[in-house]
Formats: sequence, C-alpha cells, structure tokens
Amino acid sequence: MDGAGLPTTRSTCPYCGVGCGVLLRPDGQGGLDVRGDPDHPANRGKLCSKGSQLGQTLGLDDRLLSPKIDGETADWDSALGTVASRFAATIAEYGPDSVALYVSGQLLTEDYYVANKLAKGFFGTANIDTNSRLCMASTVAGHKRAFGTDTVPGTYDDLEQADLIVLTGSNLAWCHPVLYQRILAARKNRGTRIVVIDPRRTASCDGADLHLALAPGSDVALFNGLLSEIAQRGLIDADFAGNVTGLDEALATARSEDLSVTGLSDTDLSAFFDLWCGTEKVVTIFSQGVNQSTSGSDKVNAILNCHLATGRIGQPGTGPFSVTGQPNAMGGREVGGLANMLACHLDIENAEHRQTVQGFWSAPAVPTSAGLKAVDMFRAVGEGRIKALWIIHTNPAVSMPEADRVRDAIDGCDFVVVSDVTERTDTARLANVLLPATAWAEKSGTVTNSDRTISRQRAVLPAPGDARPDWAILAEVGRRMGWQSAFDYQSPAEIFREYAALSGFAARFGRDFDISGLQNLSDEEYDTLAPVRWPVTATRVGGRFFGDGRFFTPDGKARMLAVNHRAPAASPCDARPFVLNTGRLRDQWHTMTRTAKSSRLSAHLPEPFLEIHPKDAARLRLSPAALVRVENDLGSAILRARITDAVRPGEVFAPMHWTGETAPSARIDALVAGACDPVSGQPESKASTVSISEYRARWYGFAVCSGDLHPTAPYWTRTRTDAGYRSELAGKAEPDDWEEFARDLFATDAAVQIVDDPKRGNHRFAFHAEGRLVAALFVSRSPTAVTRDYIATLPGTEAPAVLSGRAPADRPDPGPTICSCFGVGMNTIVQAIEEQALTSVDAIGAHLQAGTNCGSCRAELAFLLEKSRPMQAAE
Repeated sequence: MDGAGLPTTRSTCPYCGVGCGVLLRPDGQGGLDVRGDPDHPANRGKLCSKGSQLGQTLGLDDRLLSPKIDGETADWDSALGTVASRFAATIAEYGPDSVALYVSGQLLTEDYYVANKLAKGFFGTANIDTNSRLCMASTVAGHKRAFGTDTVPGTYDDLEQADLIVLTGSNLAWCHPVLYQRILAARKNRGTRIVVIDPRRTASCDGADLHLALAPGSDVALFNGLLSEIAQRGLIDADFAGNVTGLDEALATARSEDLSVTGLSDTDLSAFFDLWCGTEKVVTIFSQGVNQSTSGSDKVNAILNCHLATGRIGQPGTGPFSVTGQPNAMGGREVGGLANMLACHLDIENAEHRQTVQGFWSAPAVPTSAGLKAVDMFRAVGEGRIKALWIIHTNPAVSMPEADRVRDAIDGCDFVVVSDVTERTDTARLANVLLPATAWAEKSGTVTNSDRTISRQRAVLPAPGDARPDWAILAEVGRRMGWQSAFDYQSPAEIFREYAALSGFAARFGRDFDISGLQNLSDEEYDTLAPVRWPVTATRVGGRFFGDGRFFTPDGKARMLAVNHRAPAASPCDARPFVLNTGRLRDQWHTMTRTAKSSRLSAHLPEPFLEIHPKDAARLRLSPAALVRVENDLGSAILRARITDAVRPGEVFAPMHWTGETAPSARIDALVAGACDPVSGQPESKASTVSISEYRARWYGFAVCSGDLHPTAPYWTRTRTDAGYRSELAGKAEPDDWEEFARDLFATDAAVQIVDDPKRGNHRFAFHAEGRLVAALFVSRSPTAVTRDYIATLPGTEAPAVLSGRAPADRPDPGPTICSCFGVGMNTIVQAIEEQALTSVDAIGAHLQAGTNCGSCRAELAFLLEKSRPMQAAE
C-alpha cells in the first residue's frame, strides 16, 4: 500500500517558532509524506531542511512504548498510581515547594495548560519552569518592563514591508530559514537592506549589506550608541514620545556609553547608524544571541528603546521582533509555563490576578510568589530541597548549563518522573518512572508561533503501543490525587475552551492576551480551526500592537529604561583565555532525539566540532581535523577542530546538540556556567570561558555498519546514514586485540577481511555476511584518511574493495552533504561548477536543485562558487 488513497491532514511543523504549516499524508507503511502547506500564513508552502525530512524521523526503533518503573515494564495503572502517591506523600511531608515540574516548548498548548494548572493551582507550587527559560525568558522580561505585558508587537508581514532588517544575535538563515527566505525575497523585490550583528560570521551574513562582528555581550552599548545618535540627529518622534516615560533618563545613560567596548570601528558604527537612522521602516529581529546573556533583559530593552524613541513600532514594516526557538515557546508563555507567571499573561505576584485564577480553577491555593527558575530549580534538586521532579519532553542532563552537575542532581533526586517518546536520552536513563507520551504526528492540539498565530497540530498516525497524550497523563495524575472535577477532561478541545474562557477574565485586567472569542468553539469547529493570530475577541482579530501609542502599563504608557553595558559574567584569563559561544546547526534540533533519526539531516555536519580562528590554531599548533580538549572548572569536552575565520581571535564556537547517546565527549553545555540574567533568570550560554589544548590520541578510527554501534573509546560519535551508522573514534591507549575491539564495536561474529600494519599503526577490518558488507573499521595513528561519505554508503552492498578506503573511478564520491533538502554533496557541486561553468548560486540550483527549497545552504554554495573562481580563471 503506497498511501495514495489516504487523506491529507493539515498540521504544524514541530521544530522552530516560525510555525510552518505542513500537509501530512500517511504512506501506508507507518511513515508520512510531508509537504509545506501553501495556505498557511507563516510559510506559504515553504519548509526548511528539517521540516522537509520529518518523514525520516518517525521510526519506532527507539520509542518508549510502555510505562516503566525502576527499569521494568509496568502498566499505566501502576505507573500513574506510583506518580500520584509519591507526589502526594512528598507534598504532605515536605510541603508543596518540595516538588517541581520541568517542561518544554515541545508541549502543545493544551498539555502546557494542564501542567501549569496542576502545579500552581493544585500542587500549590510555582516550581514549574520550562526549557524555554533557556531561549527567550529575557525577551519576556524586556517586553513586560517596556510594554507592561509580554507582547510581540508585529507580524511576519512586516519582514516583507520593511526597508531595513537588522538581525542581532540571530542566525536566521540556519535557525529560521523560512523567514530568512521571506526577507531575501523582499530584498530582491523591494531592495530591503540587511544588517547582521553577531560576533560570528554566519550563513545569515551571506545576504547582508553590513556585518557587525561586535564583542560578545556588548549589544547594550551598540544600541545605546544608536539611541544617542537618534537624538543627535533630531529623530525622536515627539508625538509618539508623549506615550512613553523614561526617555530623558534612557538618553542620558545612552550618551555616557563607551562604544569602544563593542570592538567595532568608527566606520562600521557610522554605517550602521546611517542605515538605521536613515530608514523609516526598520524591523530589528533578535533571538538567542541577545537573550542568552547575564544582561539579556537589558539588551532587549536597549533595542526596544530605539523603536519607542522613534515611534517605529506597531506600524507596517516597523518594530522589534523576537523570534522564538521552539514550536510552542509562545504557547508556553501564554499559559504561564514559566515559574514567574500565571496563565494568560497574568502576574503571580498580583493578588487580584491570583484570586481570579484560583477562583476560575476552583483551586485550593495559588502560590503568592514566583517559583524556582530552571537553573535554581536544578540547584535545589542537587541540594535535596526538591525531592520529587517531573520532567516532560526535554533533556536537561544535556541541555542545561552545568550539565554534568544537573545530570548528577537528577540522578540523586529521591523521585524522578520522565514523560517522553524515548527512553534513550541522558535524562530518561535517570528516571524512576518513565511514561510513554505520544509524539508529534500522533498529537492533537494547538501551538502559537512567533507572530502570535495559533495553529492546529493534528494527529495523523495512531499512538504506538501504550503511548498517551501528555494532557491525559497529567489530568489522570490530578484525578488520582483527589481533584476529579478540575481535571475531568475528555479532549484537547475541552481544555482549549477553558483556557480561552480564562483569557477573557485576564483581558478585564488590561492584559494583551485575549482569545475569548474562541471559548465557545464546538468540537467540530476546533478540529477545523484555521490558523488565527491573537487577540481573538468579539471585536478584534489579530493585527499589530502599539501603533496607537497605547500600552498595557498602569498609565498606558511605554517605559524606556536606562540600561548600561555590563560585561559577561566570566572574563578571559590566563587559565581560560577563550570565550566559548554555543548554538545550533542548520539541520539538527536540540538534543537530536528527532533529527538524529534522519540520515539526510545527519549528513551535513556529522561530527561535533569547535570553530577556532586560524591565528589561535597556529598558536596552539593545531592541524586541520585535530581533536581538541576544551576545559574549565565545570567540565571538559573533546571536539574536532574546525579552523575558520568565521570566529574572531580569542573566541570559539561549538554546537550544543550532541549527547551521551551520540557523542558523550561533546556535551558542550557541561562547560556553560549557570550565571543568569538577574531579571529574567536566563543563563548566559554565549560567553563562558575555557582553555583549549590538542587531544593527542594514540589512534584514530572511522567505522561504518549496517546495524547499531557499541563504541567504548574515549572519543566516539554515532551518526545515522542511509545504510546504517557511521562513527568517528579515538583513544590514547591501543587495545590488546584490534580484531576483538572491532567485533565488540559491531557486536558481530561475521567473517572478516583484515589489512594489518602494526608497525605503522594501520588496521582495517571488513566484516561480510551472505556476501554483503556488515561493517568496516579503519584505524591509523593520525586522523583516518578515507573517503568517508562514499564508504558510509557501502554497508548492505557487496563492497569487495572497501578496505582500499577509496571510491572507485566509476563511483564518484559525492562528498559531504551541502544541500540536505535534495541530498547534494560538496564534490558534486564543485564538479558541476567546473564542468558546467556555473557562475551563480541560482545557476547551481537550476542544474542540481541545491539551494532551491529552504535556501539555508545558499551561503555554502556561494563559498564553493567563490573558491572555484580562481581555478576557473587560471584555466
């Protein structure tokens, strides 16, 4: 059965906050055909590389299909009974603040709402926080300080109506590719200018008119300089300034700022000021590079100050714009998923707000103060103050700052529950109780994207095994703890109606979030709900905020804040001379529980790495492809050196995706200090300090196999391929028996071919069964020189000459994948450029399709094109 006759379902992509619509059709074999929804307002049919490959991520090979208690399979009755009784007993003995929930932007809004209601209304604790604390809490704080509420003023349409787009702390080309393509289209159609503000040169710089490689953490100084320039040029909007307080104080502070801390030249500063001041329609997009800082909230307010001073907010093509990292980070903000908020943007410290929520829920009590934010929560777990912890759809043993300490804290907690789709995560392996939850394509509910658009996520595949929706799991625990009527939900539609009704009460307090116009949706209307931007009331649907000069503060005026540059918490020193920046890759997602299943997504950058400047590499005597040890007082990591001038001297960059399941030595957040913004509680993930030295291995290996790998080396990686897995390995001590090592690595007793040169340290093994290659291992004293991308295709084939380590003349090696959407390798692209005399990225696309879908590889295509031009000229 090919699925051709099966219906197509409209749903929403589960990755970033763009909130792309997708069209899903079962293929009849448990998988999905995935296409972009041309009618969805966020993406208009476009998908990025990750969204395009969603069908590759649905396998059940690692799914958690039944509850487990202490590692043993259990039924739901036993598992939920254990969870309810242990939480009840802990609260009874130690009080409500002895328990906590740590949740995720992967939850649907209905799941999030029930979790927040259970914790704050019925457990009686505000100790519920979310991994969204790690990515956008500073924006929430900055919005609330300036606007009175956590309000995103504009919409995605502004990106196409602006004449200048400023990307600060945002590699939009890789992290939100669909939005970036909308900006590039505007550039082509109307000449939109682009400025990128980032210490690193990223893919987003490829289409930029100006790249400001500022010193890490100096954004406040830069935007204070801009505010001062705005005033000096007489660009303060006097009419709009009547709707703002704090202007004089903010200006006085801005004028005293020392712009030398930015590390930017006067020429670059003047160019930026000229562009911003000389362009009426400006949108400033900001993301993790702004938020993940000990001064993140001040950075946000420094940006908002410039837009408020000029009145460039709430009008078409203008405004500050926060883009979120997770599919439902916004939904989590709306339901009060953060420890310092209540549902519907109400404030936990406000007695009237608390009483309203408590009455609406008929709850025993609502906490009177904020709970523990993420970093403090896990410190409390480690100190034994939190004795029962429920973690839902997130992997804090990898993703939290000070990840080793967090892992140890979870391991030492009295009682840990993990709800997830898999038991193969660093966090799930520490749980006392594991609860199997439904995954993305099996869930039904809503999500909210970065421009306030609420979209339906619809189940298109049946729940496997005993997996249940998160809202149902949470509600059943609530019922078992004695709150039957409060959690007597039968469907996500019922939860949504309750949540929408509560928003109407919140609106009476002058809150921005109001979807009360949806509170009477029937089940059928909920099922067919089209994407809609909030607010949704009897008199208004969607639109922009603040263009009319009215805000959600007590006096209705916006607040401009006087903010000063503050350096990051850690300063480079002799012992730790490098500043470590962490972030995302184009084709991977969080800790890879989904994307690592896709061979195509894993092919682009298959190994963890450290970007380091050539001058620093020369000083440390690092050769290309050397392994390096990165260290500080918190931990260490081993990564592959990637020598590039994309980073500034003294600064390094490492991706945050690898885990104990995929590359144990590359858990980079183990080195990120838990220093937090004092207002938002968001940790500083962009400016830890580290030392770097070469990891001088005695041997290096490369392995491929048709089944799973079982590495034991000090350094190893595991990466999915079309034919199975590939692995990089290294160690300081050679095994006594290399053949035994290889058999243990592959767990095989198949017949083996061996090429052995012990004197030079070269060992090669190829295992065959029934005439097909099962696995191969290549070992040498230096990084193994074989055609990796070709060899990775050989398991399952006859591969008679695999031990040569080279692609034969009639089987050209495609090289590392550049375009994941269409699986086009670097060697294929370079060959086409040379043989077809291609002279533009568009020409490459026309010939090979590369770069014609999401466009996130276009910067790499341009780089390959530039490299080939001297060769073409020489010919």
